[in-house]
Amino acid sequence: MKSDYVGSGRRIYQQVVEKMLALLDSGEYPPGVRLPSERELSEMFDVSRPSIREAIIALEVMGRVAVRTGSGVYVIEPVNSFTDTKDFSPFELTEARVLIEGELAALAATMITEEQLEDLRLAYRDMVRENEEGNLTSERADRKFHEVISRATNNRVLMSTIDKLWDIQGHSPDIQTVHKNVCKKDGQKRLAEHKAILQALENRDPCAARKAMRLHFNRSLNALHDASEAKAVEVVRREVSERRKRFSIDRLGETTGI
Repeated sequence: MKSDYVGSGRRIYQQVVEKMLALLDSGEYPPGVRLPSERELSEMFDVSRPSIREAIIALEVMGRVAVRTGSGVYVIEPVNSFTDTKDFSPFELTEARVLIEGELAALAATMITEEQLEDLRLAYRDMVRENEEGNLTSERADRKFHEVISRATNNRVLMSTIDKLWDIQGHSPDIQTVHKNVCKKDGQKRLAEHKAILQALENRDPCAARKAMRLHFNRSLNALHDASEAKAVEVVRREVSERRKRFSIDRLGETTGI
């Protein structure tokens, strides 16, 4: 019997999702094609059928496949209109995450399983390792941490929403720049914030989880405000400098021959 776990009890359907996405993106299974049966996929990836079912659910949430009862699982054309939008500002994205993920964390605190808590601890340890290596701009462990919390709600709409918010961030150069250059400068604070979220979930305390998540994003919002203010000051400074050059006595003297 194939195992659903790897390492210290971690579910492996995420790895199946990554492998299947690679096949879809490569064109191995183009839109409109029916995927192999659950049994065939189980043998292909050498995992249990429950892991395949979870992977299919995740792909369905991501909008990559459609499950048709009595017919099978079909590849569908990715819907990119949401993630291709370039007009979202860093403020809009962060505000949305404050509102959504604060309540999501509160809900997860009442439903999270021991297995999911272990996944969360693993993600946190990955963040610690990244921090020790000086890799503060990596989003791999950070995204995994937040996705585990979304999965703990057992609500596929919320799971899909979190995926989309991360995709917006990943597809927007402006948001990426702000996120990497501003929001992740202090690795120790970032770790402390995620540790507080983890502890609240371990204690199954909805109020503490909501507060910890909001405090996490509050620092990001403050950093964004500071960066925006600094940018505005720099723009004004440049404009004043240009006016000084344009209307200086020395320049007027050169022009008029005084």
